[in-house]
Amino acid sequence: MGRSSSSPPAFQGPQEPTAPRPEDASRVRGLFSRIAGVYDLLNTVLSFGLDAYWRKRLGAAVRPLPPGGSARILDLAAGTMKVSRELARRHPHRMVLAADFCLPMLQKGLGALGRLKKGRVHPFAGDGKRLPLPDACVDAVTIAFGLRNIRPRAQVYAEALRVLTPGGRFCVLEFGSARDRIWFGLYNLYLRYVLPVVGRLVSRDAQAYRYLADTVREYPAAAVLAEEMRAAGFSGLRYEAFTGGIVWLHTGVKPLQAPVGAETARPPGA
Repeated sequence: MGRSSSSPPAFQGPQEPTAPRPEDASRVRGLFSRIAGVYDLLNTVLSFGLDAYWRKRLGAAVRPLPPGGSARILDLAAGTMKVSRELARRHPHRMVLAADFCLPMLQKGLGALGRLKKGRVHPFAGDGKRLPLPDACVDAVTIAFGLRNIRPRAQVYAEALRVLTPGGRFCVLEFGSARDRIWFGLYNLYLRYVLPVVGRLVSRDAQAYRYLADTVREYPAAAVLAEEMRAAGFSGLRYEAFTGGIVWLHTGVKPLQAPVGAETARPPGA
C-alpha cells in the first residue's frame, strides 16, 4: 500500500539508500558512479549541445501546475540535477525534490546548485520504484533520460501516480527507440559505432556507453510508451518528437478522481 502523510519527510541532503537492491540495479548504479565526473561533459559532446534545449522543453512541460497543490516538484533520476535546476529556475515558488539512486551523481551536481541549494532544490538518494515519499505530495514528476534504466517501468509509473496530487503531470524525456530508423538510419549507426567509441575515449569506461546504446535500442517506440502510461492510470497522454525523433517528450496527467473502488497500491512485487 502507498504511504500517506500530511507532509513529506525533511530533506537533509544526499543520503545512501537503505533498502537492498537487486544485482542488476547495483550494477547500473556502479556504472553511473564511475562516470559521474564526466557525465555532463559527455552529454553535451554526444548531443552536440542539444541537451540544454531538450531540458528546457521538459521544464516547460510541467505547466500548468494544479492550483492549491503541494508547491513541490519531483525530479526522478536527477543525476547531476541539471533538470532540477531548470525546474527551480522556471518555478521559483516551488520546492524541487531531486531523487537519484546513484549518490555520486547527486554529489557531483551539488557544486552547481549555488544559492538554489539552500531551500529550493533538495537532493536525496531514492529508488524510482519505491520512493520514500507520502501519497499525493508533489504537483509534477519529471524524469529525463532515466526511465530506460529502470525495470520494470510499471513500478515507476505506479510510484509517480501515487506521489502526484490529482491533476499533476508526469513528464518523461527520453531518447527515441533505436528500433525505429531515425534520420534515415544515421542515428542508429551513431548509437552503434560512434557513441560507444567517444564515450570510451572521454570516460575511459567502455562498458558504460555500450550500456547506454543498448538501453536506447531496447526502449519502446513512442506510441507503445504512451500506451504503457495510459494502462498505468494516466490520462491526457501526449507525446512529441524533438530533433527528428532522437528525443521524445511524453506527458500524462493523474486523474482528478480515481475510479470507483480504486485505491493507491504498489504493483505486485514492489
